Amino acid sequence: MIRRIEHEGRLIAIVVPRAHQPEGIEFFTPNDFSQQLAAMARPAGYVIPPHVHKDVPREVVHTLEVLFVRSGRMRVDLYSPERAALGAVELGAGDVILLAAGGHGFTMLEPTEIIEVKQGPYAGVEDKERFEPR
Repeated sequence: MIRRIEHEGRLIAIVVPRAHQPEGIEFFTPNDFSQQLAAMARPAGYVIPPHVHKDVPREVVHTLEVLFVRSGRMRVDLYSPERAALGAVELGAGDVILLAAGGHGFTMLEPTEIIEVKQGPYAGVEDKERFEPR
């Protein structure tokens, strides 16, 4: 059910549909990705012990982002790193997409609420480059 979209051996996006039901914990991203994505299902009474995350220096060169569609429907147009169109995926309420490489654009097919998660700090106008689709 998990959809991995690749171009020339490079991961462009991962789509986790609402209907996906993990068993235990399931990571979708490789360990070396600067943004990690996983799904978890645990039974009532399962305990995750209290913990803190240590300060570990990391270098983030490329921004990855995760979109959680809370409601509505949208189309995500995907592009290669060279800006060539690769196709599109449609997402609905409860679907999740990790955008890992290349470009992307969005068209809302109905009123849509999205939660976006990406690394920071935000670099303002230096953070993205807009382009004309081809």
